[in-house]
Amino acid sequence: MNGNIRVGNLFGIPFYVNPSWFLVLLLITFSYGQELATLPQLNTIAALSLGFVSALLLFASVLAHELGHSFVAQAQGIEVKSITLFLFGGLASLDKESKTPLQAFFVAIAGPLVSFILFVLLTIIKLNVSLDSSVFEIVSLLASINLVLALFNLIPGLPLDGGNILKALVWQVTGNPNKGIIFASRVGQAFGWLAVTVGVLGILNVIPFGSFWTLLMGWFLLQNAGMSAQSATIQETLDRYRAGEAIIANSPIVSQDLSLREFANDYIIGKEEWKKFLVVDRDGKLTGEIVTEDIKQIPTSQWTTILVAELMQDTQVKIIKANESLLEVAKSIEEENIQQVIVIDERESVLGIIDRQSIIKLFQQKQAEELV
Repeated sequence: MNGNIRVGNLFGIPFYVNPSWFLVLLLITFSYGQELATLPQLNTIAALSLGFVSALLLFASVLAHELGHSFVAQAQGIEVKSITLFLFGGLASLDKESKTPLQAFFVAIAGPLVSFILFVLLTIIKLNVSLDSSVFEIVSLLASINLVLALFNLIPGLPLDGGNILKALVWQVTGNPNKGIIFASRVGQAFGWLAVTVGVLGILNVIPFGSFWTLLMGWFLLQNAGMSAQSATIQETLDRYRAGEAIIANSPIVSQDLSLREFANDYIIGKEEWKKFLVVDRDGKLTGEIVTEDIKQIPTSQWTTILVAELMQDTQVKIIKANESLLEVAKSIEEENIQQVIVIDERESVLGIIDRQSIIKLFQQKQAEELV
């Protein structure tokens, strides 16, 4: 899974850490360990140990943030495929989008809300409970981190939670989730460029703030917002076309009334494009499928007397209507991991088949036409 290391399950959700997580773990351990070493009662080993504990608690806060998203998504019937901790925090991977803008909003706001609740609880503990100075410092750090985590994620640009909130708002106004993604992605790219600029100027000491980490965060925003915008643009394009427009030319369709000899002569001999054909009746309606290899089981002397209908078998290929959105077809192919679908018209006559390549071909063709 992209080089990620599986740690185990959390509430039934696969939990991974990216190798970059270990780098941040070490950096936080040493940087905060050095701060704790200034406390008189701590030696270097004790300070580093507490720094390590602080780093783990910091990532536990990130994990709680992602679980907030995950639990709300699960309540909506959405499967959470995984939670991954990486260089810049965490990511809960969901298998599908919420059904409504309001539901999408609740999933997006859940993470920052969990972080803000943790900030409030830790602040109450810090102010009202007598703590050892080292523990006090750790609790103070965690409170601050959770507040920063909540506020930072509310920046209104994808891939941050604020971007998903903005996406839900635009979706509510326009009625189109892809428009929300595209708009929120553009805002995310704007914040990305801002962070890159601030990072570069800070590194060059032109301004008193900004660092390498600011630059890196800007690059992260640019990359992910760009991918979100590209994906949404493709979906927006596919949603404008119907399944009937992506049918493969000369799809493998044969009549059940053909003899095996006619079938072999017209569709198999000298042609190796198709290994399986859809079988239709006189009205063009699907009755089954025939595998070309199967006719080898029949002596050639009998090919003129045996019909395709006698050798066909049931087909398990998904059937869709020609007027269905091509976007929905593409989603079905990906989500159900199927190779192709059968397209029928309003009279249930078979028009042909669609696969991934035919969808890509139509998309590229339409893109080329728009550039002319």
